[in-house]
Amino acid sequence: MPEPPARTPSSLLPAYLLPYLIYVGLGAAFDLRGHAPLVYGARLVAVGGALVWFRGDYRPLRGPRSPAVSAAIGGLAGLAGMGLWLLLRAPFPPHDPTPWSDGGWLARALGSALLPPAVEELLFRGFALRVILLIERARRALAVVGSSALFAAGHWPAEWVAAFAYGVLMCALWIARGDLVSCISAHAVTNAALAVFARASGEWGNW
Repeated sequence: MPEPPARTPSSLLPAYLLPYLIYVGLGAAFDLRGHAPLVYGARLVAVGGALVWFRGDYRPLRGPRSPAVSAAIGGLAGLAGMGLWLLLRAPFPPHDPTPWSDGGWLARALGSALLPPAVEELLFRGFALRVILLIERARRALAVVGSSALFAAGHWPAEWVAAFAYGVLMCALWIARGDLVSCISAHAVTNAALAVFARASGEWGNW
């Protein structure tokens, strides 16, 4: 039986882009702070449904190395990434220093630890980085810059420097491990740790 034709990047783009657009769109359409449980619940259903629908289009998350080791390394990188984020975010004014309610904090903490690590790492490291590498014939430096710039563009302007640096960290992790397990676990740990830090320190504007 003949092999199915290879998929082109343009034909795969909807599978990688749509979950991200759903996640961002729902956050932009509703008052996130006032309706966090509702918004994150809707995101979980809609984004989760899109990920399941397109599951056959995604490249495997696992690479040539142990996924358990990748997850552990990703966890450590995630903690380092939190420190990097706070350090580079500090010179810029906080977005909104108003404390979150207990229910809002819990919904956002859980939602941000589950959804952005999946949709953002799939799009920016699993798709964009690979495509730029392909176009640039494995010129890794340009691919890392391009992927990280796209990742940073999805954040608030005051977060651009921190988000770009974090994107570079995730690209380095992907290149070093050859899988998305490490990147997704790192991103999840970073987001969860930032949520705990914001609640414990009261520095809500950096979350």
